[in-house]
Amino acid sequence: MNNFITILILTVVGGLIGWITNILAIKLLFRPITPIKIPILNIEILGLIPKRKNEIAANIGEVISNELLSIDDILDQALTNSNGENFNSYIIEKIKNIINEKLNIIPMPFRMMAAPYIDDILNKEVPSAIDEISDDLLVKAKENVDIQKIIEEKINELDLEKLEDIIIKVAKKELKHIEILGLVLGAIIGVLQGILVIFLN
Repeated sequence: MNNFITILILTVVGGLIGWITNILAIKLLFRPITPIKIPILNIEILGLIPKRKNEIAANIGEVISNELLSIDDILDQALTNSNGENFNSYIIEKIKNIINEKLNIIPMPFRMMAAPYIDDILNKEVPSAIDEISDDLLVKAKENVDIQKIIEEKINELDLEKLEDIIIKVAKKELKHIEILGLVLGAIIGVLQGILVIFLN
């Protein structure tokens, strides 16, 4: 009975230690947000993410711009995706409306005679013009838009508490699993310690 109580106590203590240790480890990723100085030991305590926020922001920006999202992807999606034909039709229709407004001063018979030729020109010329515009946009966007810098600046502008909330919301389930894993591993270590204590006695 005493052996069982010894193992039980060590299991509970080990589990609690593992659980609390992992909770503290997770908290120390974000806290303290402002540096805490300990003059006696000549050290400064600061959470990992607050301490390396700029570096983390730069790395996230680099990964997203190089591996996940480029300016080519954005313009390609906007201009040449499955809705490309609809986009061309929209532009053609807009140009037709503008031409019709400008041609109001011309008598109707002449406008009706010119309409097929105008439609033919628009249908032939607009798609290739849109392709050229897309290419020009791509070149200019590559020169002027830096996705990595934009993402990096946005992350750096985030309040650290807000950033903490976002990360915890995204990884809430995984962080909870880490806490439980600490509890389980601590309990297992407690059982092994209890068996070792009994064996040595």
